[in-house]
Amino acid sequence: MDCTDKTFVVAGLGVSGRAMAQVLADRGAHVITVDERNEQADVSDFGAVDWTHVDALCVSPVFNPRTPFILAAQQAQVPVMSEVELAWNLRVPNERTGKPAPWIGITGTNGKTSTTEMVAEMLTACGLKAPAVGNIGNALSLAAVDPTNDVLCVELSSFQMHFTDSLALKCATITNIAADHLDWHGGMENYAHDKSKVFHNATHTIVYNAQDERVTKLAQAAQTAEGCDRVGFTLDKPELGQIGVADGWIVDHAGLTGSEPDAPIMVAPISEFEHLREPDGTVYPHLLADALTALALVLGFGADAQKCVEALKQFHPGGHRIACVAEYKNAEGSIRFIDDSKATNAHAAAASLGSFADHSVSWIAGGLAKGGRFEQLVADNHDRLVGVTVIGVDQEPMLEALKTSAPDVPVTVIDPEPKNTVMARAVEAAARYAQPGNVVLMAPACASMDQFKSYADRGDQFANDARRWVDEHEHA
Repeated sequence: MDCTDKTFVVAGLGVSGRAMAQVLADRGAHVITVDERNEQADVSDFGAVDWTHVDALCVSPVFNPRTPFILAAQQAQVPVMSEVELAWNLRVPNERTGKPAPWIGITGTNGKTSTTEMVAEMLTACGLKAPAVGNIGNALSLAAVDPTNDVLCVELSSFQMHFTDSLALKCATITNIAADHLDWHGGMENYAHDKSKVFHNATHTIVYNAQDERVTKLAQAAQTAEGCDRVGFTLDKPELGQIGVADGWIVDHAGLTGSEPDAPIMVAPISEFEHLREPDGTVYPHLLADALTALALVLGFGADAQKCVEALKQFHPGGHRIACVAEYKNAEGSIRFIDDSKATNAHAAAASLGSFADHSVSWIAGGLAKGGRFEQLVADNHDRLVGVTVIGVDQEPMLEALKTSAPDVPVTVIDPEPKNTVMARAVEAAARYAQPGNVVLMAPACASMDQFKSYADRGDQFANDARRWVDEHEHA
């Protein structure tokens, strides 16, 4: 893309907006930044933009496709693009190969971040400069113009994919698809369509969730480059063309490890991957799924299998993903406090709750529901619960689900005010339900922005208040 003397409007001055403005200006573009809440922007009112003199609009993921200024730009025949689209079109040659660094793209409702981090760690162990970027890490547009990067491991949100059309990823995956952000996309079909873009034009390997019917159909329908392999992942015994699990081992039945696809290969015992298991050996199914996805991606990329497996054994999930942040011990046993603040929708919370035994979970739930419903989530996990503590400003959806699907489970409702003590009060209440051998699980099934800066802030507050509770009660 030749940006010289072209006029670009960059909407939003968050991380991606600032990066886009910088990259465009460095390439000789005339950049107009617009942000109604940032005084550093060139323009504070989208209505003041004269679209007749604009060559392209670069949008932040915060703006949904029905936002008036986006519609105005489209009406004026101005192309609208995401940071992902811009970054793809501005890629520079790698200093070693002379070709742009290939991209591995990861999207899905849940599991994106862990999978992306695993991919980056395994490729780094193979001697490549392979940063995790996109929806995590550094801005994608900056990474795309860094000639030292050998490969980009790109977490892609559905928001980013909406205004992205040119990708031709080397490897790509959809981890799963469940109802989320439907208000932004305008429905489930639109949401799934935006996710599916990662498969189109992929050149080497697409990896799909073989236990997710919608994802499987999208993979089968994808218009990929000739010769691109399709690999399914499953938590069951893999069929031909899949990677999965059998007899406690990760098993390759897709020829990823260099053997013939019709000859299943035992890759490694799950017991050697500590981050996939509870202390008692119980496997976290969602983290195992992420590991299978990541392995399929890097092996489909052509990475060394032994180095990748060894790196994956050493991997530990990033913050706020089913992490034990505090533990209270007495003569009868212990109560562990588990932070899974990244569980921001019902699908993620179901995976988190499903990791624990019946009658063992004191659950902290609630927040910004985003139009979601929780009846099925509660019904499916009713037997695991010893009590529920509900936080959030928008509490009714969760309370209605609990009343309908778990009327016998005790519930404590945390007053939304004062906001700065919400988590401390929630931890205190949840801990009262827990007995030795139980966990206090903060997997809210909701977004965090109603009472916290982010899911990370929510998780940090939970960890701090859990540690404070443990300290007070162990020294009481």
